[in-house]
Amino acid sequence: MNETMVCAVGNVATRPVHREMATGESTRFRLAVTSRYWDREKGTWADGHTNFFTVWANRQLAANAAASLTVGDPVIVQGRLKVRTEMREGQQGWMSADIDAVAIGHDLTRGTSAFQRRQRTEQAAGAVAQDRPEPNWETPPGDSADERADVAQQRHEPVAVT
Repeated sequence: MNETMVCAVGNVATRPVHREMATGESTRFRLAVTSRYWDREKGTWADGHTNFFTVWANRQLAANAAASLTVGDPVIVQGRLKVRTEMREGQQGWMSADIDAVAIGHDLTRGTSAFQRRQRTEQAAGAVAQDRPEPNWETPPGDSADERADVAQQRHEPVAVT
C-alpha cells in the first residue's frame, strides 16, 4: 500500500534478458535515465548525470517487453521502486535501484511505434466470455444527471454536478 511508485523516462541500456521460470515469465533490462539541462554559457542543451535502474517485468508484460524492446529504445517505465543495499565481494554498501514494472511503453515524443495486440488462444478467449456477462451500460431510470437536477430544483436543493 505504501510503495514508492515512479515513472522513469530513459533509454534501454542493455539487451532485455527473458527467462521462463516455474513462477512465470520474467524479463529484465537496464534503463539509463539522463537529465538534460540548458547550458547558458554554451547556449546549448547538455547532458547531466545518468541514473541506471534495473527494470523487472513479469508475466505477460515480460513476454511483451522481450518481444518489443531493443538496446537504445526510448521508453517510459512505471512501477514500484526498490532500493537495496547488499554486500558484494567483501564491500558493504553496494546499492542497486530496481523498478518492478507495472507498465512499459515506447516514448512517442522521440519516435513512432506500431502497437500490435497479443492474440489470445481460443480456449482462453472462450473462458473469459463465459466467466463475465456483458455489462449493462444503460443508465437506470431516475438516475440521469438531468433527472437528478430536476428533482433537486423542485426541492430547492443545490445540484451536485458529476
